[in-house]
Amino acid sequence: MPSLENLRKQAKQVLRWHRDRYYPVAAQIRTALPRFRHLNDADILASVFRLGDAQELVARQAGFDSWQALKRGLATMPERTDQAAPKAVLITAEPQLFVADIKAACDFFTGKLGFAVVFVYGEPPFYGQVKRDGAVLNLRCVDAPAIDGARRERESLLSAAMTVATPDDIRNLFQEFKSAGVEFNQTLRREPWGARNFIVRDPDGNLLLFAGPAE
Repeated sequence: MPSLENLRKQAKQVLRWHRDRYYPVAAQIRTALPRFRHLNDADILASVFRLGDAQELVARQAGFDSWQALKRGLATMPERTDQAAPKAVLITAEPQLFVADIKAACDFFTGKLGFAVVFVYGEPPFYGQVKRDGAVLNLRCVDAPAIDGARRERESLLSAAMTVATPDDIRNLFQEFKSAGVEFNQTLRREPWGARNFIVRDPDGNLLLFAGPAE
């Protein structure tokens, strides 16, 4: 367990991230603090968030119900130097897509694939994030292709993979995208390992796999 002083510093850092509208901290807040769990990232960052909230977040991440409980727990812990540090827990993964134009990419994901824009950053924009349900994609603007296009096509190099829960979901999603005029690199098919999937090609050539159970 870190010292109380280090934990105080962690809480102040979380508070600064919230004040700076650093989007990744919103996921930490939503996961750790029940009163924020019904809010999306933008609403969390627009909410009142004080040092006490940040301290509670740090306490809950350390396994305590409150900052006071954490301080009491630290006071009763024997000093040990041979304890292994607790194993870190990964709370989310966000594939990053390289695009030539942030606005054009956002228009594609919202207009064709049913995503919503979480944020766009920069003037002109060079970074953004889109989200649909639990799928989150980060968009990074580059002035030249980051991946060799011919090799990507030849080897079907995926940029992201997203899954749905049921066979009906994957069939319905395919029909939704087909009706929207999406370009497919691979249409819906059943794979030997028991999945049913399809691959979408975005305007920048990124290959996006959508998969679900076959039955």
